[in-house]
Amino acid sequence: MHSTHLLLEEPIRMASILEPSKANFFPAMTKIVGTLGSKSKSVEVISGCLKAGMSVARFDFSLGEADYHQETLENLKTAIKSTKKLCAVMLDTVGPELQVVNKSEHSISLEADAYVVLTPDQDQEASSDLLPINFSGLPKAVKKGDTIFIGQYLFTGSETTSVWLEVSEVNGEDVVCVIKNSATLTGSLFTLHVSQIRIDLPTLTEKDKEVISTWGVRNNIDFLSLSYTRHAEDVRHAREFLSKLGDLHQTHIFAKIENIEGLTHFDEILQEADGVILSRGNLGIDLPPEKVFLFQKAAVYKCNMAGKPAVVTRVVDSMTDNLRPTRAEATDVANAVLDGSDAILLGAETLRGLYPVETISTVGKICAEAEKVYNQDLYFKKTVKYVGEPMTHLESIASSAVRAAIKVKASVIICFTSSGRAARLIAKYRPTMPVISVVIPRLKTNQLKWSFTGAFEARQSLIVRGLFPMLADPRHPAESTNATNESVLKVALDFGKAAGVVKPHDRVVVCQKVGDASVVKIIELED
Repeated sequence: MHSTHLLLEEPIRMASILEPSKANFFPAMTKIVGTLGSKSKSVEVISGCLKAGMSVARFDFSLGEADYHQETLENLKTAIKSTKKLCAVMLDTVGPELQVVNKSEHSISLEADAYVVLTPDQDQEASSDLLPINFSGLPKAVKKGDTIFIGQYLFTGSETTSVWLEVSEVNGEDVVCVIKNSATLTGSLFTLHVSQIRIDLPTLTEKDKEVISTWGVRNNIDFLSLSYTRHAEDVRHAREFLSKLGDLHQTHIFAKIENIEGLTHFDEILQEADGVILSRGNLGIDLPPEKVFLFQKAAVYKCNMAGKPAVVTRVVDSMTDNLRPTRAEATDVANAVLDGSDAILLGAETLRGLYPVETISTVGKICAEAEKVYNQDLYFKKTVKYVGEPMTHLESIASSAVRAAIKVKASVIICFTSSGRAARLIAKYRPTMPVISVVIPRLKTNQLKWSFTGAFEARQSLIVRGLFPMLADPRHPAESTNATNESVLKVALDFGKAAGVVKPHDRVVVCQKVGDASVVKIIELED
């Protein structure tokens, strides 16, 4: 897997590009987040998604009620059992999302250069002349000349299903706009985005809180995707809210950067969040098109150096309706991997697309090819330089484990961890081989009953590039005698052999705690 690595800077034989790729148990090191919904709700389709490489299932509460999502989640659990593929759960909040309400669900034709009125009166019928919206503060937020974008849910960007408006005048509670392009809006809800304007609504709405404290608690969500994160305070507020909800104090918060405000406060947000989702759909409206790539590269680099997962969205929109991505989209996926992204998030493509399984499979194959030419050596040097000296104890062990694994051409790194932090630090240095994260459960009590931790920590590594978790037997503590460590190591090696990443005579790097010391050791496997 790692021995065939080429670099884009090196001369590549053109004929080698045509050589078929070898199938791997792990489709790619880069993870895939799939949004489940109308076209990906059944056990059969979800099983196909898991086999194709989806490791995180996203539930978007912008569409559908809790019961609808619960039914999908139950199907996911069934699919996990039948495929024996681990999958984490991500709850995506609605946040301060502005929407056009079309109760009749009739399609609405809008003609270029005509006028349309946006009104907060939701009792009105949506038509070509009048669009009711779910926000009464729009007249105070906008002025003449401002740009408003209205599109299908999870904007396709297609000019036939999305419309650009320019504010002509504010008339009391209504906003009168000139239509800039002809389009037909279909469905019951369309998202409305005002370019570069602050909307005075809370990031975590009351509806979001209700969903998290009921559906989220019931299902022990692994990740919370915090839509429209604009300040570090948004993340702190969400964390404080989760801390009062039992096991959800362990839930990782991913800040979703969707507008200029989030971009401006990116550094402070990154410090507070557990990971970042670059929501390029909305950002592509707030930013000039020529600046989008620059934000992506800068944001992913900052996430990489902080050792926090970076997730990129909106990569293969055309696969919502087509079996193959465009050339630009295929290149875009590869560039996201080469930039250093941990995961690719698929929205409309799996939610309501015609080819959810094929989309995941295609994206996985592109990621795997890009990983082969990823310049790990350059990245490693950059990361070590950025971290500086003296390194922390854990950082030093993690970088040493990766350096050793590359020098001895190890087939896999095995890391024993109880919190998952050590394994994530190893993944931060982007080894060219998979990292098997052996999560050792810990016993805890709430004074009423005893329980084990570990499942959360194992699932939360399913969004980190190159990390593949397994949950160890709780009878083997992370810091223990040689005998128990050897038995856990055997289980991990058997897992690696079953996955096809470990073969006889391979070298394996093991990172573990023995007493108070952290140890990195190299072992050579026998027949």
